[in-house]
Formats: sequence, C-alpha cells, structure tokens
Amino acid sequence: MSAVFAAATNILAKIGIEDVDSNVATFIRTVVIIIFAWGIVFFQRTFKDLKKISKKSYLFLFLSGAATGLSWLCYFGALAIGKVSVVNPIDKFSVVLTMILSFIILKEKPTLNTIAGAILITIGTALLII
Repeated sequence: MSAVFAAATNILAKIGIEDVDSNVATFIRTVVIIIFAWGIVFFQRTFKDLKKISKKSYLFLFLSGAATGLSWLCYFGALAIGKVSVVNPIDKFSVVLTMILSFIILKEKPTLNTIAGAILITIGTALLII
C-alpha cells in the first residue's frame, strides 16, 4: 500500500504543481501531512508518548525531518521542471544510497539479493539520465 500511495502522491503532485512555485507546493504538502499526522496521534491518544522519547531519539528524528524537508524541496524543484516518469525514478535512487549507508552506518550485512537489486536500480537510473 505504501507503494500505491507513493505513486499517487507523485502523480497528484505533478498535476498540482502546475503554475505553483515548488517551495510553496512543498509548504502546502507539509501542512497537510502535519495535520494528518497530528490527527492520527490524537485519535490514537499516543501524544502521551512524547514525554517518553529520549533526547537521542528526538535529535535523530529532528535530523530525519530536516533531511525529509530538504529531499522534498529538491524533489518538487525537479518535478516542476521535469517529467514525473523521469524525476521520480531518479529520486528513488535513494533506495541504493540507503542500502549503502545501511551497510556502512548500521552495519547491516549485504546479501546477494540486495547487491543485485542495487545494481539493477543503478542501471535503471543511469538509463534515465542518458
């Protein structure tokens, strides 16, 4: 379902960004996500858990949020000038970068399947760039 919603997100964003500054589009999308996320937290009454989160977790969640924001700004900037059928797969090259970083930082062990998948995604991304 994540992939289905992600695909819908990209198509809807491309349609919605027409004649809209990419930074303004990112802002609107972010506001909707904030409202949606807070709605879930309040509905499930998990806002009480905010007190239980460690400083380390807050720091890394903050950094993750900052990285997400920068990613969205870059994505919407590219989407404003490019075709979604090219921009999105290039954006998803982040899968390969995530794999590499997970091996280096998180010390996850690469498998033959993850290496093969990363190579295939890299080849696909290269084909879109040339």
